[in-house]
Amino acid sequence: MPCIARSRQLAAGFLARMRADHGFPVSRRAMDLTQLVISELVTNSLKYAPGPVLVNLRITGGAIEVVVRDSVPDLPRAHPADAGRVGQHGLEIVLAVAQRFEARQEASGKSITVTIALLDDLSST
Repeated sequence: MPCIARSRQLAAGFLARMRADHGFPVSRRAMDLTQLVISELVTNSLKYAPGPVLVNLRITGGAIEVVVRDSVPDLPRAHPADAGRVGQHGLEIVLAVAQRFEARQEASGKSITVTIALLDDLSST
């Protein structure tokens, strides 16, 4: 879907600007994981929520915080591990790469907040 690709592009552009214009150290891994998380969360919102999907990004304490809001108040649930299951692994993936994860019901739906380190021991800028 174009909206998902556009969300990924906007996130990559945001992180590139933070690195180039403001000197934030952003690893290739952080760039890739941020785009992956946005892809998974926006895909789920578009699939299950009839209303708008809002994505907010901010740098805080050496990490990027990704917030995705949609119009459905139901909070996501990770499925039990099942090697035979096809699909529905998005939340598992997000939880595996997140430094922090929070899902909250809000007056107009829900928000999912995922924090990803800008740098780590496994990669460089």
